[in-house]
Amino acid sequence: MPPQSPQKNAGSTAPRAPAVPRPSASVVVVNSQNEILLVQRNPKSKSFANAHVFPGGNYDEKQDNQHGLAFTAIRELFEESGVLLVHPPAGDMPGDAELDAAREAIHAQRLLFHDFLSQHGLRPNTESLMPFTQWITPPSVPRRFHTQFYLSFLDETGAAGFSHGVKQERLPTPDGGQEVVAARFVRPEQALVEFAAKRIALYPPQFYLLTTLATVLRGAQNTPAERARARALAHGAFGRMVINPRLLRGHDGKTAGYEVLTYEGDETRGGAPGRRHRSKVWFGPSGAAVGVALERNFDVFTEIEPQAFAGPAKL
Repeated sequence: MPPQSPQKNAGSTAPRAPAVPRPSASVVVVNSQNEILLVQRNPKSKSFANAHVFPGGNYDEKQDNQHGLAFTAIRELFEESGVLLVHPPAGDMPGDAELDAAREAIHAQRLLFHDFLSQHGLRPNTESLMPFTQWITPPSVPRRFHTQFYLSFLDETGAAGFSHGVKQERLPTPDGGQEVVAARFVRPEQALVEFAAKRIALYPPQFYLLTTLATVLRGAQNTPAERARARALAHGAFGRMVINPRLLRGHDGKTAGYEVLTYEGDETRGGAPGRRHRSKVWFGPSGAAVGVALERNFDVFTEIEPQAFAGPAKL
């Protein structure tokens, strides 16, 4: 999703060719307390400044070559939060000091993530990552991303790092400043409450996925039934959705005070008459979303219309 409101180009005599979306990956990590890992982006970041997002980032040709986007997701998760999703090792995991040094070196491109894993006999647990929708930034936004989101249950991996509560001492400190300034596990509904109270910033994809998971991960401890429902989403039509947000034609955002982003499956985007799959988004002066209201009047387990998501999804 865009780091600013998807406004039309103003004052331009000719339409600008849309930027090519950069392949990226992000992972929704769930711990045993049904908390989800969020990181707060640096307020000076070029993308998603000050927002709370799921850990992730762009595919890096040097770091991720031939390893795929699931590898990208695990590398970025490690760099940004210190959580390392690997298969249970035969020996001991590296100590905290060694993990921190590796995170900084990998971010600075002094060390390849693959080499770090090999040196310690570790294998990235890409099998633990379940596809959980793709989002493509609208064409009108200068910095565009094609993000593959994944879902992963933390205690089903050999993860190293923190697993619940607030964690601040393991943040990366790359040259030129940190990418993230805070990291913590939080219940989905609590994150939504904080967003509504304007205590944290969320973008529409994060709001959408948190809203969806809040209806699935309800208890203080996740249960086999809750995990089964989450997996059903990931392995079903929901997990395969490729969402291209578009402004609703004919809606006057300036008069209404908010924009309407439509998604595939909405009645205006290939869905049946009366089908709503859209968000009202209130943008602040900086272009960041300060309010989101999801309108989705169908069951994401059983009522997704496949024909509305028939377009290509190249990553």
